[in-house]
Amino acid sequence: MNDEYVFNVVRDGVPGSIMPPHGLSETELWMLVSFMASLSEGGRDAEFGGDAGNGRRLFAHNCAECHRAGAEAGGVLGPALTGVTRRRSPEALMQSIREPSERIERGFRPVTVETDAESVTGVLKNEDAFSLQLVTEAQSLRAFRRDGVRQLNRLGASLMPVFSEAELDADELADLLAFLHGNQ
Repeated sequence: MNDEYVFNVVRDGVPGSIMPPHGLSETELWMLVSFMASLSEGGRDAEFGGDAGNGRRLFAHNCAECHRAGAEAGGVLGPALTGVTRRRSPEALMQSIREPSERIERGFRPVTVETDAESVTGVLKNEDAFSLQLVTEAQSLRAFRRDGVRQLNRLGASLMPVFSEAELDADELADLLAFLHGNQ
């Protein structure tokens, strides 16, 4: 069960059950999903070396614009990182940081919406026969009527920047992972 699935169940409810849909905002829903993930048992409990204090600084400088972790404020363009070290191995996390386009988490695939008036890039959050909604690169939720969309382009590359060894060396990467591990 992944975060997007839990998000959708809480938002939409479960038809034919006592679980009703909830009228929370998208930000509140993601905060609830992060909290619920922090309560889960099992998963990975790998040891993460590194300086979590420096990792916090690195998170604030490089990641918080798009991600949240624990009680740290952050954006909603990328997935919540609370509990990520229980769900993914250190190697998988390192690959996600070094090569973010190799594995884009479901619910965070980038798109460009083209209308007659504008072109908007972001992460598609919902679409149906009549509309689509996305979180833009500027972190705003935008809705488009289907009949006003000239083209919807699904992008192959992640919106997350690549963090090569030059931008984030091995020690800094270990520090960042130690911070994330401490924010479960």
